[in-house]
Amino acid sequence: MNLVEVLDRRARRHPERPAIVEGAGRRRRVVSYADLERRSAAGARFLADRGVREGEAVLFVHPVSIELYEALLAVFRLGAAAVFVDPSAGRGVVAAAVRRLAPRAFFGSPKAHLLRLIQPGVLRIPVQISTGGWAPAIRWGRAAAGEAPIADCGPEAPALVTFTSGSTGAPKAAVRTHRFLLAQYEILSKSIGLRDGQTDLVTLPVFVFANLAAGVTSVLADTDLSRPGAADGRRVGRQMEAESVTRVTASPAFFEALLRREADLGGLGGIYTGGAPVFPSLLRRLRTAAPGARVEAVYGSTEAEPIAHVAEDEIDAGDLEEMRTGGGLLAGRPVDEVRLAVLANRWGTPLGMLTAEEFAAAKLAAGVAGEIAVTGPHVLKGYLDGRGDEETKFRAGDDVWHRTGDAGRLDHSGRLWLLGRAGAVIRRPEGALYPFAVEAALSFRDDVRRSALVELGGEAVLAVEFHETKRGSGLAGVRETVSWARLDRVVELPAIPVDRRHNAKVDHLALKRVLGKVRFPG
Repeated sequence: MNLVEVLDRRARRHPERPAIVEGAGRRRRVVSYADLERRSAAGARFLADRGVREGEAVLFVHPVSIELYEALLAVFRLGAAAVFVDPSAGRGVVAAAVRRLAPRAFFGSPKAHLLRLIQPGVLRIPVQISTGGWAPAIRWGRAAAGEAPIADCGPEAPALVTFTSGSTGAPKAAVRTHRFLLAQYEILSKSIGLRDGQTDLVTLPVFVFANLAAGVTSVLADTDLSRPGAADGRRVGRQMEAESVTRVTASPAFFEALLRREADLGGLGGIYTGGAPVFPSLLRRLRTAAPGARVEAVYGSTEAEPIAHVAEDEIDAGDLEEMRTGGGLLAGRPVDEVRLAVLANRWGTPLGMLTAEEFAAAKLAAGVAGEIAVTGPHVLKGYLDGRGDEETKFRAGDDVWHRTGDAGRLDHSGRLWLLGRAGAVIRRPEGALYPFAVEAALSFRDDVRRSALVELGGEAVLAVEFHETKRGSGLAGVRETVSWARLDRVVELPAIPVDRRHNAKVDHLALKRVLGKVRFPG
């Protein structure tokens, strides 16, 4: 079915319930389920009147807002595809997206339309739509009369296409079909406890779709969602209180910002965090700040969300000790709908096609580290035009599997432990050294804000970023904490580079550039 049918049913069931709340105070705006359904239907007619047809693409460059979701749902309603480019991917990826999909329309904020000055492909898109007045484009609106019907586009029709630079630098396009997004909603709804009538503070835009399907009110966090680590915790805290927020789904960096500003989290019933490594120290602090909440770390990726999850109160003393002593980072039990395997780490080498027997023989036993692969109804089976499939996909019998690019192991109770990127393992004669083995152990230190282990010039180099009040506190204690790792170099940095999307994952390429300029003694 067209996924907009789910919203249509929700609008009939509880028309006056707030669907999306944006801003606070005088800037507060709210749209009900019924109004959102009507606006998206009229918006679909607006797009259709300008030539957007089923199967065509619409490029989006716009901040998270009510208008953004209104237009997205209008595109889905027509059976067209919404195209997004990761803001950190660079101009070349924007150009590749336009070249490969030839969008019929461009939906952007006034500022986004400046892309037309530097991207000839964007300039040539036939229909230019802006949500502001000064940009030379059609002003986004809704048809004066009539609504477009919901297209019977088929479950495998593309709904959402996301371009990223890819780990090899070649642009990859993740295509989420209507069937995929509906399956993802069903699995997310169960694994993170979405329930009709809840109010969720949102910082991760794709989660709004799951909320709409579940009858949950989405409150868009009153902050710059492109910089979650810089959130004003007090302002967001006031918004949460005013809107009676019951749950929050966000990146670890966002929660760190809330805790730094001592936002009141005491009224929450659920806290879910992911998109980057979630260390137990953060889960413990969140549980202290919100004693009545279920505090949970969720592991997943663009291609498979969610894969595994673990609640703070499921981590026992033995687990903590294992993380302190090099066991890696506990991600928890895989969700029921995913099949997960740990294979010998051959990251960078295509696996192609395996027979069922070859695949069974390739799976590693519990406790043995390797690369993580998954399959399931909410796991992407391939990228647009197959570009990128060779790197991350393989067949085993009749199944298509996704190589996550992460290293890990399964323990004897079936729980997943993460060890870092499969391509970042440091191989030494005495055995492999895994990044998360070291980084998880250091996460227990109160003076360390962030750490990152990389291989540089054949050496194991650890970068450490201390909390502001602990800077210059000395690296001797850090070395002692992970003495078992036998590191070659340890260096203090004022800031370890992180990704732009979540502000929480280490940007290893940028870090290596920084470390390449450091003069090490001796």
